[in-house]
Amino acid sequence: SYQTAAAYAKERVQGRSASGPVAPEKAADPLLVHPDVRRMLLTMRANTEAARALAGYVASQLDIAHFHEDEEARARAARLVALLTPVAKAAFTDRGFEACVLGQQVLGGHGYVREWGQEQHVRDTRIAQIYEGTNGIQALDLMGRKVVNDREGLLAVLTDEISEYLTRNKVGELSEFTAPLGEALACLQSTTELVKQSAAKKPEEVGAASVAYLDLLTLVLYCYMWVRMAQAAQAALAAGGNETGFYEAKLMTARFFMARLLPRYKSLAEEISSGSDSVMAMSADLF
Repeated sequence: SYQTAAAYAKERVQGRSASGPVAPEKAADPLLVHPDVRRMLLTMRANTEAARALAGYVASQLDIAHFHEDEEARARAARLVALLTPVAKAAFTDRGFEACVLGQQVLGGHGYVREWGQEQHVRDTRIAQIYEGTNGIQALDLMGRKVVNDREGLLAVLTDEISEYLTRNKVGELSEFTAPLGEALACLQSTTELVKQSAAKKPEEVGAASVAYLDLLTLVLYCYMWVRMAQAAQAALAAGGNETGFYEAKLMTARFFMARLLPRYKSLAEEISSGSDSVMAMSADLF
């Protein structure tokens, strides 16, 4: 969906750039000059590339859990896999569907017809949010079994790893990426404790917080992936080579994620902290 939308935005002309024509010889400028078109494409790209990185990360933990020679390393990886499996399933499918809807939107009316294939992407990806367990159930599994009622320290395995990574990389060129990650991680930890305390008094707090909490954890994980990709891109550019454009695009997409997508963790934390009262207040006969 992204590839189709990006190619279309480069070729399709409509309107003029806000800062002046970029293709004065044509009747209009390419769609790509418009900030909102770029927002949609960069959102698709930032989430897709972070998801691919996270998929590789979870897969590596599966390998460690099954094949590592050290028993402690296997146990640690198994705890990470248990925590991240519902997150990966729900995050990838939710954002995959959202990406296809954005890709359809880039094409406008053409995105709704069969000729371009975007409408089929939207239809095909919708089922992924439902089969293998609906994403609401995945979120409830995460919030209830893996966080609130956890006795194995599943979340701590992840937060400790991220904290140690930040300690090692909090200064230097990477700080523009590590600083936002540190703030998001602190928010995740404080929000987690709030839900645990609230759930001890009101069992409904778990279900009321679950979907927003999964989205919050997803943003932290995607941010962690983007910091690591940015670090790799910086190292590759410093070493030189023939793929500078690839790594420069990685850094630009990372900055877009930090500026435009990551800040949503703050509103998710506010939503979670509001509690279950507004969710449970209405009587059944009023629905």
